[in-house]
Formats: sequence, C-alpha cells, structure tokens
Amino acid sequence: MTPTPDSSPGFPPVAVRSIPAARPLQWLALGWRDLRRAGLASLIHGVIVALGGLLALMLAMRHWQLLPGVFSGFLLVGPILATGLYALSRRLDQGERAGFRDVLAAWRCGCRPFVLMGLMLVAFGTVWVALSATLFHFFVTADVTDTRAFLRYAVGQPDHLFVLWTVLGGLVAALVFALTVVSLPLMLDRRIPFDASLRASVNAVAENPVPMAVWAVLIMVATGLSMATFMAGFVLSIPVIGHATWHAYRDTLDPGDIPVRT
Repeated sequence: MTPTPDSSPGFPPVAVRSIPAARPLQWLALGWRDLRRAGLASLIHGVIVALGGLLALMLAMRHWQLLPGVFSGFLLVGPILATGLYALSRRLDQGERAGFRDVLAAWRCGCRPFVLMGLMLVAFGTVWVALSATLFHFFVTADVTDTRAFLRYAVGQPDHLFVLWTVLGGLVAALVFALTVVSLPLMLDRRIPFDASLRASVNAVAENPVPMAVWAVLIMVATGLSMATFMAGFVLSIPVIGHATWHAYRDTLDPGDIPVRT
C-alpha cells in the first residue's frame, strides 16, 4: 500500500493498495450479491439506462451520422449515472438495509465534486458525439446514406477514418476510465476535493494496471452483450457493474483519516 504524493495541497494523501489480477471477478460476484440485496432500488438504474439506450438507438436510426458517437458518448457519462448504486452498496457495507432513500440522498447531495464530475463527463460525451458526427459526415468516402449502410461499412470494409475513430475512441475511453474508475465512490464516501479524487483514481490504475485492464475488459464485454440484446442486458449489467465499482474502490483505496461524508 503506497501513499500518493500528489494530493491537493494541504489535503491528506490517499493510499493505494496493490491487488491480485483476478480480483475484478470477485467484484462482479459482490456486485451481483448487492443487486440481490438491494432489489428494485438497484434494478431501476438498469431499467433507466436500458430505456436511455433505446432512445439513443432511435435517434441514431434517424440520423446515422450520430450513430458512432451517440453510444460511446452515452457510455462516457455512465459512471455518474451509477451514483445511486454506490450509495446502496455503501449502506449495505455498513450492515444496514438499503433502498430508494439512499439513492435519493446521494443525488440530493449536490456537493461540488459531484457537480464538477458531472460537468466533466457531460463535456467529454458532448465533444465526442459532435466530433464523431463531424468526422463521419464530412470525411466518410463510402456511399453511406442510412444506418444500415453505415453498419455494413463499419463491419465490412472500414477505411482509415474508421480505424482512426476507433483508436481515438479507445484513448478517450481509457482516459475517462482512469479518471472515474474509483473516484466517484471515493467522493461519495469521503469529503475530498475533486482534483484529489481524480488523482487517486489515476494512481489506483497506475498501481494496478493488470487488474484494472481486466476490469475494463469485463465492462466492455458486459456493455457489448447488453447492446447486442437491444439494451435489455443493461437492466442487469448496469447494477452489477455499479455495485462492483464500489467494491473496486474499497479494495484499491484506503482513505485513512479523510472525513466521512454523511
């Protein structure tokens, strides 16, 4: 366990633990356990995301230029959507019953770090959707006139632009993952500045590159399978991943004497 040397001035450092490569599988098991214990208060998060995904799909079907960015942008804001799930797992960790009251309390918090995180993720998502739409509208050389034609283009013979878009998307996703993988549960649990929570999350990834890579792959697989079921899979995958993220935070960071958020 090593303290991070670059916390905000005057703020105590956040210690980072080293964890085994297979630990993310345990997070999933704990996430499933929390889903079963929290019940409908947990499941409703998945329902909301699934419905949001369907709306995004309907929008993309009408405007194919938005298709590349809509889903990736939609997923970039995913961490903030799971705030209620972190609150439920936190309550369960305290040995108490968890319900909608805890979800509402988390969203009513309105603390500055959460507002800044929400703005940051929305900015990432908005810029990425706009950039994707611009790239594919003006620079795609294939004869793409609707959503089906775009899917044939993407799966069949993608050109250099599509490869570039994929690489850029991967870099943006990796950056957002590093910044948010455990920072949101940390901010929910402790009174910590926004920048210090981001640094703690990045340090957790740097200290545990293999387990975090495994965790990122598991999230991508779950997301892909959920989309393949026309968003229905999100009903279960979002709660499980959200709860599992709380346990990822508990395993990788030791907040020490940082004041608990009540």
